[in-house]
Amino acid sequence: MIIVGEKINTSRKSIAAAVEAQDVDFISEVAREQAEAGAHYIDVNAGTFLDKEVGYLCWLVEVVQNAVDLPLCLDSPNPKALAEAIKHHKGEPMINSISLEKERYEALLPVVTDRPCRVVALCMAETSMPNTVEERVQAGAQLINKLTNEGIPLEKIYLDPLVQPVSVDTGMGTAVLGAIQSIMNDLPGVNTICGLSNISFGLPMRSLINRNFLALCMNSGLSAAILDPTDKQLMATLLSTDMLLGRDEYCENFIEAYQSGHISGLS
Repeated sequence: MIIVGEKINTSRKSIAAAVEAQDVDFISEVAREQAEAGAHYIDVNAGTFLDKEVGYLCWLVEVVQNAVDLPLCLDSPNPKALAEAIKHHKGEPMINSISLEKERYEALLPVVTDRPCRVVALCMAETSMPNTVEERVQAGAQLINKLTNEGIPLEKIYLDPLVQPVSVDTGMGTAVLGAIQSIMNDLPGVNTICGLSNISFGLPMRSLINRNFLALCMNSGLSAAILDPTDKQLMATLLSTDMLLGRDEYCENFIEAYQSGHISGLS
């Protein structure tokens, strides 16, 4: 299970203030905390700054990679910001995200084919968000076909079934779970990823909802998740679910995380 640490996102007030102040120490510490908690990638997102996003995203790439020896998930809807940020990245990044939207696809294609990277591909039609399992799987299959035809290896593609809040539509949880299962069964070799916390937006006890949804997603075959790795209860759910699904030989990862204090039970 690949963990993408979500915390360096300027939609969070503390991160936005640190980016605007160019506070290297603060951003570095947030990156290190996520790395030590078990993240495999660190997400960097400066999208709330709009006109300043390109410069701020490039700055984040350099600061975070100076602080931790991990690849980054370069996260932006702006192809220009991603094209510039990848120039500053050491090693193979994850690019989040490409979609079937014509303008976005054509602008990002040269970025994701120019050098090795992992690609987050959104399961949405060109003009609309998906509602059903079928819409998600169909859009994902189209993207796989297009991207692999451009030479991107199937195993480097991460389909995102686009988690939407159950507070808006209670069918959104089952739609995502069904899409993950169908994608992993019907499109062998590809990966799936989701932004976990979107599921609980607008509801109380968000952490509880996120934990339970994560376990369900993992049981459906989810490959990776964008989440907060410093949430010890969430990580306990992740590692215990991995163990119960037979993916943790001799329970070593779970036991090690418990002994090191990186996970905890319900308070």
